[in-house]
Amino acid sequence: MPNLESFSDCRTGSCSPPGWTGAPRRLDAAEGPGGLPFPWAATLLSSVLIITIVVDIIGNMLVVISVLRNKKLRKAGNAFVVSLALADLLVAVYPYPLVLTAIFNGGWIAGHLQCQLSGFLMGLSVVGSTFNIAGIAVNRYCYMCHGLRYDKVFSGGNTARYVLLAWALAVVAVAPNWLVGSLRYDARVYSCTFAQSVSALYTAAVVAVHFLLPVAVVSYCYLRIWILVVRAGRRVKPNPGPRVGPDPAPGVGPDPGPRVKPRDLRNFLTMFAAFAVFAVCWAPINLIGLAVALDARLGPAVPEWLFAASYFLAYSNSCLNAVVYGALNHNFRQEYKRIAVIIFRAPLRANELTCCGSRSVCFDLRAACCSRCSV
Repeated sequence: MPNLESFSDCRTGSCSPPGWTGAPRRLDAAEGPGGLPFPWAATLLSSVLIITIVVDIIGNMLVVISVLRNKKLRKAGNAFVVSLALADLLVAVYPYPLVLTAIFNGGWIAGHLQCQLSGFLMGLSVVGSTFNIAGIAVNRYCYMCHGLRYDKVFSGGNTARYVLLAWALAVVAVAPNWLVGSLRYDARVYSCTFAQSVSALYTAAVVAVHFLLPVAVVSYCYLRIWILVVRAGRRVKPNPGPRVGPDPAPGVGPDPGPRVKPRDLRNFLTMFAAFAVFAVCWAPINLIGLAVALDARLGPAVPEWLFAASYFLAYSNSCLNAVVYGALNHNFRQEYKRIAVIIFRAPLRANELTCCGSRSVCFDLRAACCSRCSV
């Protein structure tokens, strides 16, 4: 049993013992001051995380493959979609499994180095996702509101540079965690993550850069697009009745106003829905962080169940984007179906080839292929 006095108060975001040199140490949630008080909490959190990991990997792999396969999806704006999918995949293949291991073992056993690395990669994924969502919004804004300059601004080379810039800014935003020592294990969420109370100023900066500023940029872009859509919908339609007098000359008469293609509107709604889901999932933990930054005394007052729920709600966001694309975007949905058909038909095709090659007696699913072979 570890000496609990050697651990910082988990309520302030730190469960790491002073002088921890990297040897695997375990802090049981039941015995640590930040442990979840409900016996079923670990089961619930592990179930949520397992579902998140599975859906995250399958869904985001479908997104990446769909964009690579489908010419209709290989557009400049979807470079940010692929980048966002890769950011979501990053947490599913490394930090989340370590969190799951901590839940199963009742504490962190992977050591200090992996704690620091998983915390850094999780932060990199989160900030990278935020910047890519902002990139998607700026891309949609330029496409719909400044269409004449869109091809020049978002050429293939420029788009690649924008994506690289988003990740470079994410690294710059996350790297100071190592300087201020804010990546620590928190037993309330079984995660090595950003400790909100280490530095009030840095916490406020993180919330502003990671959440408030990108949300402001995205909100502005989508508000301008909404205004464009509303104006396009309020255009005065021509009178279908009989016209009196000669037809007006071309170019004469009121400007019909901006036009929005239904396809462009659907794409915009898809990306707006993805942003809305992101905002809902990440708002609680960021509001808690901002409150703690403004008044550190609020840290111990935050209920543990609320803190844990806000974290795992944020974790679940990584698996939801692919679901939103499939639900709202026809091209993604159709490509998902094609990929699923290819995957599930492959074993049946292999059975058919085996059957027809051997002319053997077939049963069940292989009976149909053998009947074709015998004809």
